[in-house]
Amino acid sequence: MASENKTNQSSELRQDIVSGEWVTIATARAKRPHDFLLQKRQQFDESQECPFEHLFPNNLLTLNKKEEGEWWVQVVKNKYPAFAEGICKVIYPEGPYIKMDGAGSHEVVITRDHARSFGSFTAEESTLLIQAYVSRMKELSLGECVDYISVFHNHGPESGATVAHPHSQIISLPVVPPDIERSVRGSYEYFDKNKRCVHCDIIYFESKQKSRIVYENKHCIVFCPFASKTAFEMRVFPKEHSPEFHSMDLELVAATGDAIQKSLAKLGKGLQDPAYNFFVHTAPIIEYADHSHYHWHIEILPKTAIWAGFEIGTGIEISTIAPEAAAEFLKEQ
Repeated sequence: MASENKTNQSSELRQDIVSGEWVTIATARAKRPHDFLLQKRQQFDESQECPFEHLFPNNLLTLNKKEEGEWWVQVVKNKYPAFAEGICKVIYPEGPYIKMDGAGSHEVVITRDHARSFGSFTAEESTLLIQAYVSRMKELSLGECVDYISVFHNHGPESGATVAHPHSQIISLPVVPPDIERSVRGSYEYFDKNKRCVHCDIIYFESKQKSRIVYENKHCIVFCPFASKTAFEMRVFPKEHSPEFHSMDLELVAATGDAIQKSLAKLGKGLQDPAYNFFVHTAPIIEYADHSHYHWHIEILPKTAIWAGFEIGTGIEISTIAPEAAAEFLKEQ
């Protein structure tokens, strides 16, 4: 009896089946879902005029609503790009080091409404935003200096967003980011061993077990990962296997928009509009490499805690709510 009691109060290490990374579910420090509400959220400085209130001339893409005929989403070049024009993939030695130009592109995806975030979008608005992601990724994937295209969205000051107006960003890079390399490598190693897609197996298991599912529609499923890196983390997957995010058809575009919107609406309602990041994990853009084993997905990471010494020093996240409890709470919102 004593050993059972000890087990119930101990933390639990869970391994991500794809990356191999460990996370800690500290059940002895378990919190109720409402305990994750931040007591004092950071606020944006709204004293300056919003730069995203109008339609930019010479934008890269504009998508309009059908009935109103007004623009809903536009894509523009970032005024302060992290990656821009440069010499592509030329390595420069510098003593024991090497370096190369940050050649690529950096775009901003702007939705029209200043006050409404993704969680409050209509079905049409959500579809148009995903359509913009897909359209720009298709265009950028044709570039000669592109190994990977990163699509991400920051919501709230704690997420790193510096502008209050809802917007996403798209960056093309001449290298494959380390996190993507680990994800792709884990996917390949599982496929090489089992001759099946690891994410397809995860989707099958989660659909059967149901304890971590937050939302699903005909084409997409959303669940809190077994080895969640943060409290209330969610992942959005297409149910059918697909390596490349930008290869989806219009029906899947709409389903993906619906899945993200519903998930963020639940998160916003349950935790009173927390800051969050979401980003796309998709196969790299490398012609000579076979990434058919990979399964694109979207990761949603709410900002419910701050990394301290243990997390920073070890890279092991401590989550004080089990993903099963997080999913149950979100599903009810």
